[in-house]
Amino acid sequence: MALIDLIQHNTTALVALAIVLGLMIGSFLNVVIYRIPVMLQREWRQQCCEFLEIDEKTVKDEGTAPQHKVFNLVKPDSHCPHCNAPVRAWQNIPLISYALLRGRCASCKTPISLRYPIIELVTGLLSGVVAVHFGATWLCLAMLVLTWSLIALTMIDFDHQLLPDNITLPLLWLGLLVNTLLPDAGVGPADAVLGAIIGYLALWSVYWAFKLLTGKEGMGYGDFKLLAALGAWMGWKVLLLIVILSSLVGAVVGIILLLFLGRDRNIPIPFGPYLAGAGFITLIWGEPLMSLYFSRLVG
Repeated sequence: MALIDLIQHNTTALVALAIVLGLMIGSFLNVVIYRIPVMLQREWRQQCCEFLEIDEKTVKDEGTAPQHKVFNLVKPDSHCPHCNAPVRAWQNIPLISYALLRGRCASCKTPISLRYPIIELVTGLLSGVVAVHFGATWLCLAMLVLTWSLIALTMIDFDHQLLPDNITLPLLWLGLLVNTLLPDAGVGPADAVLGAIIGYLALWSVYWAFKLLTGKEGMGYGDFKLLAALGAWMGWKVLLLIVILSSLVGAVVGIILLLFLGRDRNIPIPFGPYLAGAGFITLIWGEPLMSLYFSRLVG
């Protein structure tokens, strides 16, 4: 009770708690980002073998899925992918362990990607931003879950051009539930349902229009579901803002990748990270951006 009273009356304590919690969640997100695509790959492989009536053991493994009998978000325990040495508890402290280990495995001294502490840091900082904006409320906790999910989806789509249904669909239903149970969410159930429907159909329509005109697929179905989830959380009124922001950022980043980094034009650029980023921006700064837009439109 003392802790609850403290964070309710002390913004600094609330933000500090959110950042620490975000750092720990960021460490877990690193696991989610790596393991969920591997889990899906193994599941698809098994389903294909069952459909074709092929013994899975006879199929040559050309993927990167680790050969563990049980592979999920809990098992096997964290270990070095190079030497299989287990990661001890003290070696898994967000940011601190990376610094103490100097960015290398404690056993084989193989360099550890800088991406891991960056994701932990970004998750911690964004969690602090959410805490400042929403205060010590149940809505704040819900928005933290949304933020963490968007971070995971961003990195998975960046790595694999994949937005997993086992994240996007629960996120959609959770958004509808939050806007039904929490009156202070500011988005009524009707607006949330319309947001989910319009969000999905908007990109679905763009997808089919582009495909009919060019014969190519401009985006994946996961993008439809992600925008539907954002609509379920924030309502249909902000969907246009999210699409505009994501398109602008995507266009700028795409031009930079093509002109300055020499990216192959035939390699598709995932749209999910831009949708997720635009969704977070709208979550925190949506109201002033909408007010600015309408003031310029009227003026």
